[in-house]
Amino acid sequence: MKRVKIIVNPSSGRQAAETRIDNISKMLLDDGYVVGKFTTSKKDDAMHETIKTCQEDWDFIIVSGGDGTVNEVAKGIALSKRKLPLAILSSGTVNDFATYLKLPTKSASFFEMIKAGKLIDVDLGRSGDDYFVNVAAGGLFTNVAYQVQAEAKAILGRLAYYLEGLREFATEGIEPIRMKFESKEYTNEEDVLLFLISNSSSIGGFKNIAPQAEVVDGLFDVLIIRNSDIAEIANIFFSLLRGEHINHPNVKYFKTEKITVSCEKKVDIDLDGEYGGVLPKTFEVIKQGLKIFVP
Repeated sequence: MKRVKIIVNPSSGRQAAETRIDNISKMLLDDGYVVGKFTTSKKDDAMHETIKTCQEDWDFIIVSGGDGTVNEVAKGIALSKRKLPLAILSSGTVNDFATYLKLPTKSASFFEMIKAGKLIDVDLGRSGDDYFVNVAAGGLFTNVAYQVQAEAKAILGRLAYYLEGLREFATEGIEPIRMKFESKEYTNEEDVLLFLISNSSSIGGFKNIAPQAEVVDGLFDVLIIRNSDIAEIANIFFSLLRGEHINHPNVKYFKTEKITVSCEKKVDIDLDGEYGGVLPKTFEVIKQGLKIFVP
């Protein structure tokens, strides 16, 4: 008899997510599983509950939420001696990691994935005491994800991010930031608009931002967009839709296990859509840091 803990962020997906969780819980119970449910109410609830769950007699965890909630659960697993397998039921505004892995969102398909029991070991990112499943980023628009209010995300979905991005673009304009990148593969100091340190290819709802990324290769894919004028930014954006932006002369793209990014200015860091502190930061891969259910 297997025991599963379901950790739910109630602000992600609202009614549709609640219905799916109820359906999956019933399927699991009818099949003989012991099911426990925990609902988050504030930041870090999911992380603390995950640590507690890993210390107790549970067999695996299901997390229902967006990338931020998945991040908290992954951090809880990383901080625990006992590494429980994780099943991700995406229900947030943008679920890049779940999208990349093509994880099922329908109740019956999700239950069948659990029953099949297929697991893969995926990489995890670490920056100091923080962790990230999908992406670390800094520069243009990277603070949008955690500036958008929860109510706006619930009502407008992904559109809320785009509207906030447009607002920031209109009020602050485009100002490059002098940053230094240090890694075995690439070291340079340059004026940049944006950098992304990615585990998967899907970021911010775009599926090809890091087109060569794999979550099982033990490497980050680093994307640096150098200072560009409006026309060049537009060109990079349209190339991005086809995954061809990495060939643009103002884009640097490479793979690495570890990279340090520093800057004299105060630059906020985004980790899986949540605030992750300020530069300087060192980012390193934890190879096979998570066990994930996949179809």
